[in-house]
Amino acid sequence: MTDERLIHIEEKITFQEDLIEELNKTIYQQQQKIERLEDCCRELAAQFRALAEAGNTGPTANERPPHY
Repeated sequence: MTDERLIHIEEKITFQEDLIEELNKTIYQQQQKIERLEDCCRELAAQFRALAEAGNTGPTANERPPHY
């Protein structure tokens, strides 16, 4: 194997290692964002459930006010 070819292979390996590291960081950031979004969805679902339960005790949204 010539020195030039060996250098070329080493450059490719170095580039691939850098790319893999960058992809790992991107995946980690995406996972963090997904977890934050899931937390937000859980909070919204809990709020909707609470509103629905609170709405069951009071007048319905489509009910006419008594002064009509």
